[in-house]
Amino acid sequence: MALPVLLPGRALLLLLLPLLLPLLLGPRASDARQPALWPMPVSVKQSPKLLHLAAGRFQIVLNSSSTNGNGCFLLEEAFRRYYQYIFDYSKIPEDHHQTYVGPELQELVVTVDSVIDCEDYPDKKSLESYKLSIQETWAQLESPSIWGVLRGLETFSQLVYRDPCGAYVVNETMVEDFPRFGFRGILIDTSRHYLPMKTILTTLDAMEFNKFNVLHWHIVDDQSFPYQSTTFPKLSSQGAYSPLHVYTQRDIQVVLEYARLRGIRVIPEFDTPGHMDSWEKGQRGLLTPCYKGKEKTGSFGPANPILNSTYVFMAKFFEEISQFFPDNYIHLGGDEVDFTCWQSNPDVTEFMKQQGFGKDYEKLESYYIQRLVDIIETTNKSYIFWQEVFDNEVKLKKDAIVEVWVGENYRQELQKVTAAGYTTVLAAPWYLDYISYGQDWKKYYAVEPLDFNGTKSQKELLIGGTAALWGEFVDETNLTPRLWPRASAVGERLWSPKTVRNLDDAYERLTEHRCRMVRRKIAAEPLFTGYCEL
Repeated sequence: MALPVLLPGRALLLLLLPLLLPLLLGPRASDARQPALWPMPVSVKQSPKLLHLAAGRFQIVLNSSSTNGNGCFLLEEAFRRYYQYIFDYSKIPEDHHQTYVGPELQELVVTVDSVIDCEDYPDKKSLESYKLSIQETWAQLESPSIWGVLRGLETFSQLVYRDPCGAYVVNETMVEDFPRFGFRGILIDTSRHYLPMKTILTTLDAMEFNKFNVLHWHIVDDQSFPYQSTTFPKLSSQGAYSPLHVYTQRDIQVVLEYARLRGIRVIPEFDTPGHMDSWEKGQRGLLTPCYKGKEKTGSFGPANPILNSTYVFMAKFFEEISQFFPDNYIHLGGDEVDFTCWQSNPDVTEFMKQQGFGKDYEKLESYYIQRLVDIIETTNKSYIFWQEVFDNEVKLKKDAIVEVWVGENYRQELQKVTAAGYTTVLAAPWYLDYISYGQDWKKYYAVEPLDFNGTKSQKELLIGGTAALWGEFVDETNLTPRLWPRASAVGERLWSPKTVRNLDDAYERLTEHRCRMVRRKIAAEPLFTGYCEL
């Protein structure tokens, strides 16, 4: 049997010294690392000097000069949330942190120009800029609005990390930041597959971590109608997959408030006149009956554009939607309208003759959309349409938004839409439901939204983009890993300066950011081989 080798005391000390020094001296400048910030801020200046944070002593506080005697639940909730993000994911016992010797960061002081918008919802005019200064003993986060504070808190939380000894540290840092685009959206589809509330709320969490600010909720479609209307309750009782696959008014209020607390707008989409099969189940006579010769086939096409009852229904329905959803915009769809059923219906063809439309069914679609637009305008809401509505020359208000989604020619479409003076949002190159082997996040990251022919004033009309995850093959089991971190690539393209494009640097930062999301309970899929330190 081999006997243990007994080292003399001096040799043993030399052997253990590399392990003991970090405990005795605390973190050193050489332990500093570049922060894995995502999305990358406009400006980051960092010193190698490290500051320690003790979970039991560090606090996030609101500068009293910001409050004018009024509290702000939204900020208080954000302070609590980010304190947990910073400290709760360590498995190191708290008393271990107290061995640290060196300068300590004791508080983050938040200064906001006004908290009067604490009860409001974020909108397109929200100011999300912020300045963050981290120096010995204290740090300051300044923003003109509560929404900028939320973005700055996310950056601060990303700057804090654990040193080799397990202590929480942060480099002295100066950050100045603001988003490149004001509209940064994620589209989820709850019709093809119902998404449980937990999945939607998890999506909102991940959106906050990636500085997205718009949830485009494609809530109903041909397959099912899960929205529970108070005015027309049969729409969901007959049109949803089952009574268990319905979003009640209370459910939606939870989503709206959860999103608001994270600085996220919720824009609902009720697509019309196409994609409406599920509507007919609870509202008979709304859709156009299809014919074969002189006989009805029993199937239905788009909304029936020739009946006054269609518009009476739409007026009542969208009055409810406008009152229930607080955002200034409603998405009205308008895409992929199949004219076959209209063409087969003798009443519709007779109406076409009376209106002088000939056989141009795009004119009939425009007639329907124009009447719908007139209805929406009475609710004091603005609207978003898919690009076909613009292509069919419907007269839209100048504050309407055209969302460009079709294929490879999206640059030409952007040029046409903005030349006509309309605000636009880009979705075409960011359809995340299309998956391929390998690191397809790179192709989303490579997109330059302003890469289209147009004047400076035209390019100012492009206000942002949407990463869309349609639901044909997505439900609660795979939505989160399909979205993240692939959508993160879109997030940086919409937030960070145009010059932030280095793929190697992005890979390193996104790999760490993905691990950070996993630590925060977001089941983001890996970019490539490796592992996360949890």
